Amino acid sequence: MAKNLIIYYSRKGENYVNGSLKMLEKGNTETAAEFIQKAVGGDMFEVETLTPYSESYNTCIEQAKRELNENARPALKEYLSDISQYDNIFVCGPCWWGTFPMAVFSQLERLDFAGKKVLPLMTHEGSGMGVSEHDIKNICKGARLGKGIAVHGADAARSEKIIADWAKNEIK
Repeated sequence: MAKNLIIYYSRKGENYVNGSLKMLEKGNTETAAEFIQKAVGGDMFEVETLTPYSESYNTCIEQAKRELNENARPALKEYLSDISQYDNIFVCGPCWWGTFPMAVFSQLERLDFAGKKVLPLMTHEGSGMGVSEHDIKNICKGARLGKGIAVHGADAARSEKIIADWAKNEIK
């Protein structure tokens, strides 16, 4: 039986939802990652930055834009160093300026993806997958890239069936 790993970054607190700012107790991507785990099983790893992003959504997205422009790799509280026991790696995150947060890349660049299947999931408020699949393909050297899924963030909590069906289909 294939073994699954779900790597995710999710933003709690002030978020952009359907055109306005709202406080979220749990980030949309965390909800989606939990749906994957429920559907196909697997271990979860949360990407957490050593220095937290601003609680202000607008300040956070400006910081994210600077990180993208500088191709920064923010330090993380903890890193995975070995994924050899996994067959499928789900990479989940919000769409920040058309791709995953740079903190996700801080983690991914440290791993050996040879022979792994990588499955991207992106939560968004209108930009879909952006260029994230292209970026994942470039960063996860040696991996087979599965079909990604874009989940509208405001609908994440109501997207369990769509996410579960996608995850089950992609690991067949």
